[in-house]
Amino acid sequence: MLNTYNYNELSREALNQLMLRNTDPAHTIQETVESIIQSVRNNGDTALFDFTEQFDKVKLEKLYIEEDEIQSLASGIGREQQRALEIAFNNIYKFHQQQLRKEKKIDTMQGVTCWREARPIERVGLYVPGGSAVLPSTFLMLGVPARIAGCKEIVVCCPPQVNGLINGYIAYCAYLLKIKRIYLIGGAQAIGAMAYGTATVPKVDKIFGPGNQFVTKAKTIVQATTNTAIDMPAGPSEVLIIADKTSNPIYVAADLLAQAEHGKDSQAVLVSDSKSMIEQVNEELAKQVEVLPRVEIAKSAIANSYALFCHDLTEAMSFSNAYAPEHLILALDDWRSVVNKITNAGSVFLGHLTPESVGDYASGTNHTLPTSAYAKAYAGVSVDSFIKKITFQHITPVGIKQIGPTVEILAELEGLHAHKNAVTVRLNNKEA
Repeated sequence: MLNTYNYNELSREALNQLMLRNTDPAHTIQETVESIIQSVRNNGDTALFDFTEQFDKVKLEKLYIEEDEIQSLASGIGREQQRALEIAFNNIYKFHQQQLRKEKKIDTMQGVTCWREARPIERVGLYVPGGSAVLPSTFLMLGVPARIAGCKEIVVCCPPQVNGLINGYIAYCAYLLKIKRIYLIGGAQAIGAMAYGTATVPKVDKIFGPGNQFVTKAKTIVQATTNTAIDMPAGPSEVLIIADKTSNPIYVAADLLAQAEHGKDSQAVLVSDSKSMIEQVNEELAKQVEVLPRVEIAKSAIANSYALFCHDLTEAMSFSNAYAPEHLILALDDWRSVVNKITNAGSVFLGHLTPESVGDYASGTNHTLPTSAYAKAYAGVSVDSFIKKITFQHITPVGIKQIGPTVEILAELEGLHAHKNAVTVRLNNKEA
């Protein structure tokens, strides 16, 4: 099932090539996305109606649904499903609420006080995917920290179903999050609408949410061409599992397939110091994949994936840090000895009883994470993603006398005499 490579037999160039994913070498995705975004910018709502009919096969009468329709759809799901979404909501809320902390004021010198205060981003856009799988969990992962941060306006875009509405589970999440309008827009056109604004869709200050390669490309384009920021490049999903002879091949195969069923462009990588374990996992993959409803998608993703045999766990961790996975599973008895070696990963799952699925849904951590090695520089979504931290400072008469001469010297050595003078006039003011 998984093509297997030997870490020590691969050149540096071959390893780098093996780690590539979510690429667009012919720039076909970029050209398509640029065309979509330009059309939305020029034609606004008309383009959104047209793209929805073209891509989602739905002819809409309006681009959104409001509170009464959302409540009607939400009430149509079973109590068991409502309760599961409520538990996930509560756990996500508990975890993220602790991230909003007030910082202390610091006296850097006598009479010189500095501090930071958090302010919410005023208008944020949440993209909730709805392609091959509808993801209410993503709605919670984005909406909960946005609510905790105190964002004044939360704009939500989600592709419509064939009936021109949204999934009942998405609607129930909207109810939990107190969201009263959802825009029925998907793909790159949703990103363009939130970046530029249309007659119907408000322009936002920052866009959040994962998506396919088209959505990811759209986010990077609007970040470069507008004053709208993005959370991170979060494209096709991926998992890297480090296993050894203590691992359970049934669990490992199940975790690989859990990632593979996301989409054909997902990637599931197994890294192990045990050839026997790789063989056992492959046997399990062949058994388990056949009973999945999304078997063809999972098979395509597995064909896009691989196993890597390493001499030991030190080599395995070296590869993992270079790959910088969105999800990292340490399927080991002795995971504690490896944790401190992790430098690059979006979210980490420790031991045999911690599948990635728990983080995807209900443990409380956020599942909107950097992909394609962006975990080397980005963290996953958190409350911090929805706030700005503004610095403040206040200087007393004692303080300006303490720090003033230092600033005068530094300004003069940089040749910025107006900077120096702004301090000098205060030092020379006997009434200050």
